[in-house]
Amino acid sequence: MQITFFGAAGTVTGSKHFVTDGTTRLLVDCGLYQGLKTLRLRNWRPPPVDPSSLDAIVLTHAHIDHSGYLPVMVREGFRGPIYVTEPTRDLVQILLEDSAHLQEEEARNANREGYSHHDLAAPLYTVADAKRVFDQLVTIEFRKPYSVDGIGIEHTPAGHILGAGSVRLSTDRTSILFSGDLGPPDDPIIRPPEPPPAADWVVMESTYGDRDHPPIDPIEQLAQVVDRTLARGGKVLISAFAVGRAQRILYSLGQAFARGLAREAPVYLDSPMASDVTELYLHHHDFHKLSEEDTRAMCRSATFLRSREDSQTLNGKREPCVIISASGMLSGGRILHHMKHLIRYPEHTILLPGFQAPGASLLAGAKSVKIHGQRFSVKAEIALLSTYSAHAGQSALLEWIGQIPEPPRGVFLVHGEPAAADCLRLEIADRHGFPVRVAEDRETVDCLAPFGNEVRD
Repeated sequence: MQITFFGAAGTVTGSKHFVTDGTTRLLVDCGLYQGLKTLRLRNWRPPPVDPSSLDAIVLTHAHIDHSGYLPVMVREGFRGPIYVTEPTRDLVQILLEDSAHLQEEEARNANREGYSHHDLAAPLYTVADAKRVFDQLVTIEFRKPYSVDGIGIEHTPAGHILGAGSVRLSTDRTSILFSGDLGPPDDPIIRPPEPPPAADWVVMESTYGDRDHPPIDPIEQLAQVVDRTLARGGKVLISAFAVGRAQRILYSLGQAFARGLAREAPVYLDSPMASDVTELYLHHHDFHKLSEEDTRAMCRSATFLRSREDSQTLNGKREPCVIISASGMLSGGRILHHMKHLIRYPEHTILLPGFQAPGASLLAGAKSVKIHGQRFSVKAEIALLSTYSAHAGQSALLEWIGQIPEPPRGVFLVHGEPAAADCLRLEIADRHGFPVRVAEDRETVDCLAPFGNEVRD
């Protein structure tokens, strides 16, 4: 088999890994580039492989940086099955339609307000394109092997979000394990990743490869930020991925109020997608830790805002409150409209719960930020809660790869910023002695060649 890295190499987004054994052609993950404009522009390149030539696409999980390019592939000719777990199927349908709505809305706004650099802005794909994907989703079960034209495939739980898995591909000659995104072992809602199965090669995420999450109670830390903001009469705007992070924040806010750690205030979940996703937790109890009672309490802990009109009214409300809004990468959606209203005033707080590259400049002390073609001064408090990441920290990543039954022939690190990936490379080599290096964008690896001699241009 051969692997070509067409995304998430040297960055944390746009995961696409092309695998072929000479006759069968698979894509493991099919993600959209998010975040910085230089990355988002890559979404407009032609598909990295001929979509009609693929036999199947296999998803590790539903996040847009792993699934969001599917509408382009289907529109351009992919007609094969897309293998997903049951929760991933449900999440993908919500996320893709929302992603398309968001792109259509951003194009309309750009054309109306004149901040597009093109004569007429257009979405990368439409809602109709997104819905065409749904008929090709095929559900599979964890730990139940299946095959595509001679390549065996098996998913094992990876934590992270509902339905997320690691994917092992195998033939009679070699095997490759794709970690997908690995969750932390102590997530209050999602069960931890299972140990990796044996594999000759491992393609492993490295988002937090250079650091651990602080050993502090995330509920207490969240409560401190919320309470001090409410005390000065401000609003807390929380940037959260609709899947995983939004639900963990809802759960934590409920716990913080119940334990008296923060004064109570209205909580608004301003994301139709996050609202739909939260309700999915009621239907997939086998994939998370919460009891049915706790799940229902989480769903009741906030006012779910679905219409644009309801969202806009928040900016006219003066009373202190907490607003949880998408997108989690600060790259689009309703949160940008809220930021324009709040970031200029010192009583408010913009809260970033976990790594997101576009928020780095705010955390570094940027004096202004550009939103929808306009520049706004930064007066609000900018706070980071790194304990709210759905990714495993460095120690958990090292523990996970260290549990593999037999030493792999090689490990390739993806889905990480260069410094994080290289730090994890050094730690894996030092602690476990496995051959390891950081994958390069668009390189091809021959899995039958010795490690170090396996790359061809």
